[in-house]
Amino acid sequence: MKKYFSFIKFGHTVFALPFAVIGYFLAISKDEYYFHWQTFLLVIACMICARSAAMGFNRYADRKIDAKNPRTSNREIPSGVISSTSAFLFVLSFSVLFIVFCWFINPLCFYLSPIALFVVLGYSYTKRFTALAHLFLGLGLSLAPIGAYLAVTGTFSLLPLLFSFVVLCWVSGFDIIYALQDEEFDRKEKLFSIPVWLGKKDALIFSRILHFFSASLLLITGYYGNFGVSYWIGSIIFITLLGYQHKLVKPEDLSKVNIAFATTNGIASVIFSVFVLTDLYIK
Repeated sequence: MKKYFSFIKFGHTVFALPFAVIGYFLAISKDEYYFHWQTFLLVIACMICARSAAMGFNRYADRKIDAKNPRTSNREIPSGVISSTSAFLFVLSFSVLFIVFCWFINPLCFYLSPIALFVVLGYSYTKRFTALAHLFLGLGLSLAPIGAYLAVTGTFSLLPLLFSFVVLCWVSGFDIIYALQDEEFDRKEKLFSIPVWLGKKDALIFSRILHFFSASLLLITGYYGNFGVSYWIGSIIFITLLGYQHKLVKPEDLSKVNIAFATTNGIASVIFSVFVLTDLYIK
C-alpha cells in the first residue's frame, strides 16, 4: 500500500480535492438541493479514482523517460518497485471504478466520465507534441469543481465554471514552476514545455501571468457569486501564497521548487476552501 501511495503521490490530491468540495457545497447552497452523504462520498471517491488513474498512467506512459532522467530514475517503475504490468492494471482498475462511481451519481456524470478520463489520462502524452502541456494538466484538475457541482444538480452553471477557470490557470502556472527542474533534460530529449520553449526566466514570467489571471478570476468569482467577508479573506490568503511561491523560485536558484510546488499550493488550496465553505455555511 505504501509503495502505491508513493507511486501516485497521493498527498498531491490536496490540490484539486478542496475545489471539488467547494463545487459540491456550492450546489447544495441552493434552496432546492440538500446534503446527502452518499453523493458526497461518491464525489470524493470519483476524485480519488480519477487522480489515481491519471497519476498512475502518467508514471506508466513516462516510464522510459523517467528511467533516463536522473531526477526521476528512482521512481517506482524505473527502479523496479512496481512493474509496468502492475501499473497498467492499477490504472485500469481505478479508471473502471471512476466510471462505476459516476454511474451511481447520475446519468450526466456517467455519460461525461469517459470524456473526463480522456482529458486526465491524455495529459501524459501532451509534452511529446506541445509546450502547452501544462494547460492540459490545469484543464484536468479544473474538472473538479464543475464535476462535483454536476453530481448534485445535473446541470451546468457559470459559478462553478468560474472556479474551474481559477484552477486551470493556477495549476498550469505552478506546473510550469515544477517543470523548470527538467528544462535541460527535456530539451535534450526533444520534449516540450514552457521552460524549453521560453527558457527559465521567461517561463517564470509566463507562470506569473497565469497566476495573475487566476487571482483576477478569483476576484471576479467572488463578485459574481456575491460572496461575503470569509470568501474575501480566503482569496487574499490564496493570492498572497501565489505571490509567495514566485519569491521562492529564481531562474538561477531552483532549490525551493518543491516548497513552492507542493507545500505552498497545497496550503493555499486547503485554506481557501475552508474560508469558502465557511462563507457558504454562514449564508
